[in-house]
Amino acid sequence: MLLKRVIVAIIAIPLLYLYITKLPPLFFLALLAVVSALAQHEFYAMYRTTKSMSCIGMLAGALLLCSAIFLPDNGPEKAQAMVFIIIFISVTSARLFLIKDPSSALRDLSPALIGILYIPALLLPLWYLRLIGYEWIFLLCLCVWSADTFAYSIGSRFGKIKLYKEVSPNKTVEGAIGSIGGGIFAAVVFGSFLIKGAGTLELAWIGAALGAVTIVGDLVESMFKRDAGIKDSGSIIPGHGGVLDRIDSILFAGPALYLLKWFI
Repeated sequence: MLLKRVIVAIIAIPLLYLYITKLPPLFFLALLAVVSALAQHEFYAMYRTTKSMSCIGMLAGALLLCSAIFLPDNGPEKAQAMVFIIIFISVTSARLFLIKDPSSALRDLSPALIGILYIPALLLPLWYLRLIGYEWIFLLCLCVWSADTFAYSIGSRFGKIKLYKEVSPNKTVEGAIGSIGGGIFAAVVFGSFLIKGAGTLELAWIGAALGAVTIVGDLVESMFKRDAGIKDSGSIIPGHGGVLDRIDSILFAGPALYLLKWFI
């Protein structure tokens, strides 16, 4: 398992670095759309969503991400709210006309709409971070990866106090502290090179926040998986499980960093 993870990392990290730094931002948005579709597919399969609603959910997710291209630079939040309204009307209308039996409407619509809010909507801030500069994407990834690594290393060695056993029995308070420490470490060490003008204290606070949010993102996906009665969201990535398993922390950390960056 560990060997597979190392091999995947050795191959994927240089390719991702070249992809983000050498290609225009629109290619990054295309990558987000692909990742979103794959993760949504896993989420819908997890909850046995009907094929028609799964396809509609993934199309709506792609629409949400791609709409960011056409939003005005000034006040994109208002325009984005209209996109959410259009998506809600479209998805609910599709359920109305595609499936005549109204008895399972909420059961069909709930995972479809939650999947859109959970994955493409939370990936959208990464696009705005990329427009500001690819350095922010690297800072995000380094903090999340460092937080995950520290959490696993410290938790597996020193962990005794359960953090949230009902959702994730293996996670411990010690591991959570390690996650926060890992976020601080990455933010301070790498942030000083990546983000010009950022102070050490500011970076430390950002790293601590991302380390904490990383834990929450991981726990939220664990909550969904435990509810669905599965261990991994998929098996597409050797040694890592599914796409959703790999991005669960970034889904929460990305929006957090987008908000925190305004304090630098």
